[in-house]
Amino acid sequence: MNQEKIKNITSQRLFLPIFCLILVLLINVVTTPNFFSISIRDGVLYGYIIDIINRASELVILAIGMTLVVSASAGTDISVGAIMAVSAAVCCNILSGGERAATEYANPLLLGFLAAIIVGVLIGCFNGFLVAKLNIQPMVATLIMFTAGRGIAQLITDGQITYVRVDSYRVLGASFKGIPIPTPFIVAAIMVAFTALLLSKTALGMYIQSVGINKKASSFIGIKSIFIIFLTYAYCGFCSGLAGLIASSRIYSADANNIGLNMELDAILAVAIGGNSLAGGKFSIAGSVIGAYTIQALTTTLYAMHVSSDQVPVYKAIVVVIIVALQSPGFARWRKNLAKKKSVNVSQKEAA
Repeated sequence: MNQEKIKNITSQRLFLPIFCLILVLLINVVTTPNFFSISIRDGVLYGYIIDIINRASELVILAIGMTLVVSASAGTDISVGAIMAVSAAVCCNILSGGERAATEYANPLLLGFLAAIIVGVLIGCFNGFLVAKLNIQPMVATLIMFTAGRGIAQLITDGQITYVRVDSYRVLGASFKGIPIPTPFIVAAIMVAFTALLLSKTALGMYIQSVGINKKASSFIGIKSIFIIFLTYAYCGFCSGLAGLIASSRIYSADANNIGLNMELDAILAVAIGGNSLAGGKFSIAGSVIGAYTIQALTTTLYAMHVSSDQVPVYKAIVVVIIVALQSPGFARWRKNLAKKKSVNVSQKEAA
């Protein structure tokens, strides 16, 4: 009975993602004794755990959009980091009135935020048109904006970092006065809840999975496959624009060279670590969110162990390869075959 319970638990889809996250966190019990300690300074929560929750927010939001894109199109959007940079550039340029630094808004804050989100959605629509309507391979289609995005952001800011030194602009990347929880985490939680409700309370989630499993068959039963794929890329653009705003708010500026840099790779890894197939079809938003926190926990752990920023990607790559390998179908087959051999050996011994 105990073995059956263990088998039921380990066979759950989210078991390995959760196990990997817990394992990364528990390593810190030995390496960093104060890793789980939380304190309050100036009314704001501080600590390694809070840092993980806070810093992973942009990645969580990107992972949501990437999950839907992967599920519907069986491809990845590698332009999400560039979209973050463009959205941040648009927002800061509007708020600063075209100046390189501003201590007060030249235009309303809401206008800057809306413009950044709209730009993100429009770029997502462009990617979606190339993939859904023109049937261009997703990585190739999004490679266009991956290559041109940061150049566009540089054109918007005239190749300079644009600063918006206004306290209210930093709220999105910091915290509201009197609320100890970081604002980015609140925004990420709202996005996760909104997306989960959207997918569970409407038929959209089922349509996305259906199109991802078999696009042609879905069209035959009346599902508008082209529109569904287009919609997922537009939503991914929306997520990217929002993540760009948070990243820009953290540093109260638009840095076209660094905002969202390599975030597309982490977003894809978050989807993979979350147990989602990159071949499309069934997906788990919860798995991708857990994957995002696992990646950020790993990064924070390495920094806590005083690993230099130049070496972090190497260690991170090694751990990620191990985690993804553990969740691979090949490893699952090997484990199943090993269990069968063990069962046969036990039966032979009992027969003898």
